[in-house]
Amino acid sequence: MATIFIVIPVLALLMFELGLTLRLSDFKLFLKRPRPIFAGLVGQIVCLPILAYFLASVFHLSPLFFIGVVLIACCPGGSSSNVFSMLAKGDVALSVSLTACSSFITLVTLPIIMREVMPATGAEAMEIHLPVGQLIVQNIVLMFVPIALGVWVRKKWKKAATKLNAILSKTALPLLVLLVTVFYIQHKHTILDNIGSLGSCISLLVLLSMGTGVLLSWVGRLTGKERKTIVIEIGMQNAAQSIAIASSPFVFNNDTIAIPAIIYSLMMNIFLIAYVGLCKMKK
Repeated sequence: MATIFIVIPVLALLMFELGLTLRLSDFKLFLKRPRPIFAGLVGQIVCLPILAYFLASVFHLSPLFFIGVVLIACCPGGSSSNVFSMLAKGDVALSVSLTACSSFITLVTLPIIMREVMPATGAEAMEIHLPVGQLIVQNIVLMFVPIALGVWVRKKWKKAATKLNAILSKTALPLLVLLVTVFYIQHKHTILDNIGSLGSCISLLVLLSMGTGVLLSWVGRLTGKERKTIVIEIGMQNAAQSIAIASSPFVFNNDTIAIPAIIYSLMMNIFLIAYVGLCKMKK
C-alpha cells in the first residue's frame, strides 16, 4: 500500500505536466496530417498489445507477469516521448499530437483490451479479476482530469503555464526514477529471479515495437522526421500509468503485476537512448 501513495501523485503530476504542453490545436493535427497520426495510433493502440500478448504466450509467462506485459503495452508514453523526439531531431509537433490523442483514446481502449485478454492469462485460476468500472474511473481521475486541467491552465495563463512547465519538467523524471527505484527495492528478489525470461520478453517487445514503427512509417511513406517520432512514440510506454493500475487497491492491487512496467521502463530508455544516438550519428 505504501507505494500507491507515491505512484498516484507522480502519475497525476506527469499528466498535468503533459496538459501544460498541449493546445487544443494539437488534437486537430489528424485532420491536417492523417497518415503519420494514423500510423502512430495503429502502432500504439493495435500492434503493441498484440505483440505483447504474442510474446507473453511464447515465453510462457506466469499469469501476473502476463497481465503486466500486456498492461504496459496498453499504456502509450507521456511527455517523455516528446523530449526524445526533440533530441532525435524528429517531428515534435507530431509527437505532442500523438501523445495527446493516445492518452485520451486509451481511456477507452485499455479497459476493453485488458478485459478481453484476462481470460487467456490464467488469472481466473488465481482469482485475479479486473474491475472495469473502477479502472475507468481511476484513469479518468488520474489522467483525464490532470491533462484537462493542464490544458485549461495553459489556455488561461499561458506565461504562467510555461514557467510552471519548466519547473515540473525538471522534477517529473526524478520522481519517476524514485518510483521505479522504490518498486525495485521492494521486489528485487522477484525481479532478479525472473529477469531471464521476463527481461528477454520485454527487451524483445521494446525492439519489435520500434521495428513496428519503422515498418508503419515505410508503409505510410512518412518523412525521416516523422519516422523518428513514430519509432519513439510506439517504443515508449507510460510506466507510471501501468504501475498505478497494477498497484491500485481499486483495480488489481498487486505489485507483482507492476514488475514488467519497471523492467520495460529501464529497457525502453536504454534502447531509445541508443536510437537517439544513432539518429544523431546519421545526421
